[in-house]
Amino acid sequence: MPLMPKRVKYRKSQRGKLRGKATQGNTVDFGEYGLQALETGFITARQIEAGRVAMSHFLAHMGKIYIRMFPHKAMTSIPAETRMGKGKGDVDYWCARVKAGSVMYEIGGLPEEIAKPALARCAHKMPIKCKFVARTHRV
Repeated sequence: MPLMPKRVKYRKSQRGKLRGKATQGNTVDFGEYGLQALETGFITARQIEAGRVAMSHFLAHMGKIYIRMFPHKAMTSIPAETRMGKGKGDVDYWCARVKAGSVMYEIGGLPEEIAKPALARCAHKMPIKCKFVARTHRV
């Protein structure tokens, strides 16, 4: 079952703009290692799930995976070969807005030599550039 909100106030939303860098959610908070977005973009619920499956398959259910994004935004599409007008299309898929610098996935309870290739497999499923980051322990 794909990730999507249980209920929303409005069925359809306008696309909007994604500008700037992430000021919140840009540090590794839950695990020891994370996957950070280097670009801004929309990530679909299917892509989020594909990244999770790729990581959990590689890790064989060791450690803990944290998903730090959720697809709140509904994207609509009109069927092919449809004439102009006739209103906005139906909801096609759900996606998450991701800004540059935001941490998308985290892994905890594993050494770096296992976490790095697991997050690399997840990064291959993402439509944007990502990088591996480690937690910085603050005093």
